[in-house]
Amino acid sequence: MTSAAPSVVLDTNVVLSALLFEHGRLAPLRRAWQARQLVPLASHDTIAEMIRALAYPKFRLAAEYRLELLGDYLPYCRTVEVRAGVGEAPVCADSKDQMFLDLAFAANARWLVTGDRALLSLAGQAGDRIVTPRDFLAVLLAR
Repeated sequence: MTSAAPSVVLDTNVVLSALLFEHGRLAPLRRAWQARQLVPLASHDTIAEMIRALAYPKFRLAAEYRLELLGDYLPYCRTVEVRAGVGEAPVCADSKDQMFLDLAFAANARWLVTGDRALLSLAGQAGDRIVTPRDFLAVLLAR
């Protein structure tokens, strides 16, 4: 990669797909953060959400494996302190997704990668920051 690795907010579902499906369509994201081709951004809230999501009964993940997955993501992340009311983030219709917008704006992330409709609907209010995983991978792989 010729330029600096972009700072990117990956929503929880995107990270989970990259971590849990080794040969899935988002597996290249995992390889990209491991190769330091992107810098995932995280906040207290997004990390807590990731920990909660990994423990969902539908995944049936043993505690040791959940820790292993976190260990394959968190060390690559840059943690950002997000203060309430700071930043220019638009307001998301789904309050549970606001943490990703707040993080993206607080850290001046290049992209917020999501498949979430509520977040994607705000793309026009966030410049070209909010993108689908497919669009992000196309850009990343073209670098």
